[in-house]
Amino acid sequence: MKPRRRSPAPVAWWALLALFALLLQGTARAALPQLELQLELDPGRRRLNAVALLAPAAAKFNFTLHETLEVRAAALDGQRVKVVAAGRDGALRHWRVALPVTAGTLRLEYGGTLPALDRSLDQHDVLRSLSPMAASEGSFLPAGGAWYPQPAARFTYKVSVSLPAGQRALVPGRLLSEQLPTDASGRYRASFEFLQPADGIDLMAGPWLVREQSMPRAGGGPVRLRTYFTPELDAIAGLADGYLDDTRRYLELYSAQIGAYPFSEFSVVASPLPTGFGMPTLTYISAEVLKLPFIRASSLGHEVLHNWWGNGVYVDYASGNWCEGLTTFMADYAYKERESDEAARQMRLGWLRDFAAVPAASRQPLTAFRSRIHGAAAALGYGKSAMLFVMLRDTIGADAFRRGLRVFWDRHRFQSASWDDLRRAFEQAAGRPLEPFFAQWLNRADAPAMKIASASAKSQGGKTRLTLALEQDAPAYALRLPLEILYAGRSETRWIDSRREHDEVTLAVDAVPEAVRLDPDLRVWRQLERAQLPPILRQWIVAAAPRLLIASPATDVREAVDAVARRLFETAPQTIAPDQLKQGSEPVLLAGLHADVDAALAGAGLPPRPANLAANRSGAQVWTLQRTTGAPLAVVSATDANALRALLRPLPHYGAQSWLRFDGSRLLARGVWPAPASLIPVQFSQ
Repeated sequence: MKPRRRSPAPVAWWALLALFALLLQGTARAALPQLELQLELDPGRRRLNAVALLAPAAAKFNFTLHETLEVRAAALDGQRVKVVAAGRDGALRHWRVALPVTAGTLRLEYGGTLPALDRSLDQHDVLRSLSPMAASEGSFLPAGGAWYPQPAARFTYKVSVSLPAGQRALVPGRLLSEQLPTDASGRYRASFEFLQPADGIDLMAGPWLVREQSMPRAGGGPVRLRTYFTPELDAIAGLADGYLDDTRRYLELYSAQIGAYPFSEFSVVASPLPTGFGMPTLTYISAEVLKLPFIRASSLGHEVLHNWWGNGVYVDYASGNWCEGLTTFMADYAYKERESDEAARQMRLGWLRDFAAVPAASRQPLTAFRSRIHGAAAALGYGKSAMLFVMLRDTIGADAFRRGLRVFWDRHRFQSASWDDLRRAFEQAAGRPLEPFFAQWLNRADAPAMKIASASAKSQGGKTRLTLALEQDAPAYALRLPLEILYAGRSETRWIDSRREHDEVTLAVDAVPEAVRLDPDLRVWRQLERAQLPPILRQWIVAAAPRLLIASPATDVREAVDAVARRLFETAPQTIAPDQLKQGSEPVLLAGLHADVDAALAGAGLPPRPANLAANRSGAQVWTLQRTTGAPLAVVSATDANALRALLRPLPHYGAQSWLRFDGSRLLARGVWPAPASLIPVQFSQ
């Protein structure tokens, strides 16, 4: 299971933050409102008792709390003041305090019984607005959950928290003090502060065991590294130490690439929910995910890097979210580059195939991306955005790109920054304007559809010239494209430019080529040719109007199929009858027991179960059909209803695959149907 990631600022606040973006520019060190919270949390009883201390900026202070929390008292410098209810918005209640003067410290006492931890939440649910939740097995009070009165769009804070023995808690920031209980009747106490501009406070608590390392840091104090793991996780030999060691490695890597780590600690915190959140000084990842061997080599580094991009330089959401793409490029993609050229190419291919699976009506420009709330947004804000940085580095060179990153960091540390700010940093590093490059990739929702219409070579006077007729859809992009030229027994790559719908490029070559191929390594964001687009599950996940055919009549199987479909599709599917299987154009999911699925395919005259899946029918199998005509078809086939239900959590994570084989919820095998790029033969004349 791949952890979900979220923007450091809650989605609900982006519009409000945009209003303050200009005020925040250049004022990262300016005085900000401070919030002090004194908390008592009893996760078992779900009780929160809180005192908030703040200095209101106006005579009327308005704030919001979750409906489970009641304001009990309010006082300004010890003098009681009146708090009145001011309406509500769903589960949020608005409050207003009228103050006799505009200076002083406002003390708010409030509390209540929090909602129970919702273990039914899936990876899609946790990307949306969450309520505060509490339980002995884990509590999460998200920044956007209205569990504290927020004094301003940006503020600093200090939080003191007390919990029963057996529980620990933390919030993003510097750990000031920590007191462990001496016996089972005692309490755990800790205090934290965050002195940089914050847009919210996340609080996590759980029955964790803590391990710690200290990382020396040049020019500053040591960095405290911690794991907050459940007893089950902590008991896995080498797991906690491995996370601490890898965290240190990532911090050293990104400090060298960007600038010194901007905080005093970093913690890896186990979550009872399917989260994968990056916050200042910590990452909050599902306890089940933390067990997976590949997480330390991929997602951990991504979340560490967010302490520079997103939590160290803030996102100006009004102009789009740049930080997820830059973090994906410098973390996930960089790891693939270090693995091999082919691994990096496969990641670029996955981004392009994901984009091709997004319906045209769901595509938006990068400036419209705020956060990943569905698959179409992920293909845009992660894939296309990361590819923009691949192309930018190819355009200005690796050295200028590295300088641009450091300029951007030095100029905007703990300030809000936009795509334009990024562009200006790279322009300074490259020594040339980049506005046309950024404009087309940020402001257009489509992708260039480029092809070689013809290729010819001619020898004259002992020299050979290769001429290409290039075509792309209107309006044309300004493209710099790699061209592979194949000779007998060898090949070379040249870069060519094209700016028109119909273009001609002539190159001097040292021999007569046999064939050419445009961008074979997929270094340019574009529409892939049909031959490079095997069906992948993403087409069904993001389908605008998906359809469902349940092949089996048994009630328990039909209920299991319906649950799988609701979890897989982002839009509720329409159930169809068997005679509609070959009708229409919207993607269809055929699902049921093995024998019923085979009968449905045979009855419709469709290809049978693929050979690589037919040999072993235990558990569940998923595959897409490669069809040149008719509606796209995917199949989920299983031995029984339990095997279908076991797919509920893992299946949505494999959108980039064409086929899968499961034993329960454990993935046994996966793959993408082959789809090589085509060669264009070169016509030769003397």
